[in-house]
Order: sequence, then structure tokens, then C-alpha cells
Amino acid sequence: MIIDSHCHLDNEKLQPRIKEIIDNAEKSNVKFMLTICTNNESFKKIINILEIYQNIFGTYGIHPHEANDYKDISADIIAKQLLKNKKIIGVGESGLDFYYNHSEASIQKKVFLKHIEACQATSKPLIVHSRNAEKDTLEILSSEKKNKNFDVLMHCFTGSKEFAHSLIDIDCYFSASGVITFKKSTELAQTFKSIPNDKILVETDAPYLSPEPLRGKINVPSNIVHTVKFISILKETTDKDVEKFTTNNFQQLFKINIG
Repeated sequence: MIIDSHCHLDNEKLQPRIKEIIDNAEKSNVKFMLTICTNNESFKKIINILEIYQNIFGTYGIHPHEANDYKDISADIIAKQLLKNKKIIGVGESGLDFYYNHSEASIQKKVFLKHIEACQATSKPLIVHSRNAEKDTLEILSSEKKNKNFDVLMHCFTGSKEFAHSLIDIDCYFSASGVITFKKSTELAQTFKSIPNDKILVETDAPYLSPEPLRGKINVPSNIVHTVKFISILKETTDKDVEKFTTNNFQQLFKINIG
């Protein structure tokens, strides 16, 4: 069994054929998916998806690109949204993106901290987006974990080995996306090779980041099998072993038992 720990089933490229996508995922042994919120409109669609499809879980959070429009959001508002459906199991995606800078850095940090506060209040894991922001992301997570511990999943991790091991030191999990399969991602592959198996999950980030050999096409959860295969070769083990430890890690992190 494979769990896609991060996809965007509410996205306009996927939603019109969502039943077909979920059925195809099932045929590829992708039994469960976590569809990730980016703003309030996204969340409305996710709630509808969760009510229709039993094997889909969701999150609530504001993507750093959207932070300017949610600069007054509070931890209480985030925490209340998490109660809208029992299958809302995480907070995010939130974090820092200084590559595109669609929102001001100071506002991104403020909104990120509100998500962390909600995690600390609800004990739901935080799904972190970090791009070109290693120093600030690490400083914020390290500091806030000292105040009150909370669980962290680094979504679509593409950072340096040094960043990864600093995050391991504060007990973070890491999600491998299709990026790890790209021909120019040799350093990233070696970084994941050095990350303990009990800290690794897999994701598609669908409809984005299709793995090799499907790079450039619209991504869907069933494509995650290529990422699993890549990690099995990287870790010198079997596909089944990767499926097992990534599924166990998902259940451990999100505190659920789905068999």
C-alpha cells in the first residue's frame, strides 16, 4: 500500500476527472491520499472531496504565496477550520518561499508562526513549504519547537544535506516528490539516501512535478510508483519495503491507523 502524502486534488487540472484519478490510483496500489489546502477557496473544495471519497484526507492552511491576503489570520481561526471534518489531519501547507516572493517575507513569517501556534494547540502535524529559505525556516522551527514541541513534515524536500540533518536533529519528517527522480537531482538523491528510513514519506504534489519518465506531464497520484521505485534503488531495498516504511511513517506522523 502506498499513501500519497501531498497532492492537490482540488486543483482545476485534476478536479474535473477526480473519480478517474482516484480509481487509477487504487489500481496502482495508492490506497490513500492527503489533499493539501492552500487558501480558503481551496479548503471549501477539499471539504466537498472529503465528504465524497472515503480514502482522502485533507489539511487546512495558507500557502506562503497567499500570505499577503491572510496577514490577519489567527491561530484560533486555523484551529477552528481543522474541526470542520474529522479527516482534516494536518496544518498547511505553510512556510516560506523566498524564490518567488509572491508575498512579503515579513508577512510570510508572521502567517507561518500562526500556523505553528495552531499546531501546538491542536497536536496536528505541520506541512512545511520551504524554498530558498533554509536559514529562516530552520531558525523558526528550532525556536518554536523549544517553546512547545510539534510534528513537522518537510513537503517536497529539495534542500541541502546540511539543512536536512539540522532538521533531523529537531525530529522532522521529509517527503520525497518526483523531483528526486530528475536527472539533475543527484545531490538531492544522496541527501535522501542519508535520511533515516523512518523519517521518509512519499508524495506527488499533483498536478505538479511529475517524476521521470513522465516529467512535463500533468502529475497524478498513480505516478507515485516511479518515486517509490527510485527510492527502493537508492536505498538498495525493494519497492514493497519502501511502501511499508513510508506508509508506517505516515500513520505514525498523522496519528492514524488505516491498515
